[in-house]
Amino acid sequence: MQTPLPESEPYFPPPTTAPRKTIVRLNGVQPLVWLRKGAADLLAHPGIAAFYGVAFCLMAVVLTAVFHSKPEYTLSIASGCLLLGPFLAMGLYEVSRRRELGLAPELGASITCWDRHLGSMGLLVLVLVVLELLWGRASLVVFAVFFNTGMPSTTGVVQAIFNPDNWEFVVAYALVGGAFAMLVFATAVVSIPMILDQGTDAISAAITSLEVVFHNTAVMLLWGAILTTLVVLAMLVPWSLGLLVVGPWLGHASWHAYRGAVQWPAQAEPTEEASVA
Repeated sequence: MQTPLPESEPYFPPPTTAPRKTIVRLNGVQPLVWLRKGAADLLAHPGIAAFYGVAFCLMAVVLTAVFHSKPEYTLSIASGCLLLGPFLAMGLYEVSRRRELGLAPELGASITCWDRHLGSMGLLVLVLVVLELLWGRASLVVFAVFFNTGMPSTTGVVQAIFNPDNWEFVVAYALVGGAFAMLVFATAVVSIPMILDQGTDAISAAITSLEVVFHNTAVMLLWGAILTTLVVLAMLVPWSLGLLVVGPWLGHASWHAYRGAVQWPAQAEPTEEASVA
């Protein structure tokens, strides 16, 4: 007779050892505070800011040139920028982090700060790239629905967007693009600086980022609108030279947005309006 196997006990995952975060309730003035602090970081280390500003400017120039000459490759180049962008942003976050700790920022340290978090950053960038590819696929579907005669050229796309007769296409394209843009923004707005600051995994960082947007939807929408407006204005300058200043400025400001929206036990006690997550 076969001996019955002992019943296995159910598995319970060990409790998390990560510190408890606090999602801070923000007000509409906070984005201006983040911009002011970001400008202070930029002015404190203009040489480092110039390095990253040139990098952002070159990315914009390449993307614009590809859109005008080979629009079919625009999505591929945009994916490459999406891969490189978070690593550039993390370098700026490192400068702001070191200033906050009273340490002297260094260009070399900012360039290599991501190597301690390569696994988490790689997974998060992969998620962002997948979202960007889905965004591109959804955009192609919108074009296919409204342009059954074939994909328009670069000039045709611009004319279609600004043609009042194509308002249905414009609305559909804006809704699809806005939904994906908001999802990418909500996933990345806090997650990348959190990985640098706490060394956490990509999933926890992305969830925290979504929590920040959920608890402060109006303020974070305002912050996203400010970021978009400043970037667009910077790219309207010939050769996108405005990004030389705006890119590093917003990078530093985004670090302060994270620090203002998420608090940890090592920081000052949260206000009464904060909610523990």
